[in-house]
Amino acid sequence: MISRKNTTALGILMLLSVFNFNIIYGQQTPVFAEYNYNAFIINSAYAGFQEDTEIAISNSGFSKQFEGSPKNFTLSFNTALNDGKVGIGAGFIQDDIGVTSSTNIFGAYSYKIFFDFKSNRPYWQHFTPTVLSFGITGGLQVFKDNLLELGITDDPRFQENVNATIPTVGLGIMFNHDTFFIGASSPNILGDKLASEDNINLESVYYAYLGYRFYTDLFEHTMIKPNALIKQEKGAPLQADFNVAGSFNNKFELGIGYRTNTSLNFLAGFYALKNIRFIYNYNSSNAKDAPIANTHGIAITYKFGKGYSD
Repeated sequence: MISRKNTTALGILMLLSVFNFNIIYGQQTPVFAEYNYNAFIINSAYAGFQEDTEIAISNSGFSKQFEGSPKNFTLSFNTALNDGKVGIGAGFIQDDIGVTSSTNIFGAYSYKIFFDFKSNRPYWQHFTPTVLSFGITGGLQVFKDNLLELGITDDPRFQENVNATIPTVGLGIMFNHDTFFIGASSPNILGDKLASEDNINLESVYYAYLGYRFYTDLFEHTMIKPNALIKQEKGAPLQADFNVAGSFNNKFELGIGYRTNTSLNFLAGFYALKNIRFIYNYNSSNAKDAPIANTHGIAITYKFGKGYSD
């Protein structure tokens, strides 16, 4: 059990060391389950990538290690229109860490260009084989920093809470072939330029995402997918995730990954009926001095129509 005094000290440490003596907030890096099975959250170009409408919900950090430990909740949907040439979607993201919270609400639009390349994609993989997609998002971020809860009385920067509304505009691009995919995106290219408060210093976050698909008949209908996610944000070191996941007969999935801030990711999932997929994610930090230890997460997706069945 961590005392209130220690929790306060942790909150101060998070604000001063992570935020570099400014009131800064950067979106937490998506967890393993999110960007592997709901890439739409970080790249709007994935809107309408599959024929049927998909709804996804995820939650990480729900088993709190201590008061103020990071938590993340996401809810999204996306669907294809106009014979798949257009995709639309929307998302809700809630991030909490210490005394800081951020709520993001956005809508997304994508436009796709199809290529008539020969495809070796197995019939049981449900996506458009060769497509170049462009995406754009528009939304709002509501930022709250409850600094008065820290009880700091001798620093004028902590004498009032911060509440700001920030309009956001995001861009994304993605190219998908039957065996590989690559994309780049920024959920908010404007940073804090349109923020309602001057004491917000919000940097744009940039993602690059790529991977490869190996199809085999091991255990019948098996796909092995190594992939990597790279995150760049001004004032922070470059961060990279390297992962490999396997899907077996569209019945269950296993994955493992490594994040360059010395943490390991583990994933396990299964399919229920033909339309529902459950994913469990576990993040384990192997750094002795890490202020935040292990994190549990879950993701549930529902696909209409034929679902995930063959």
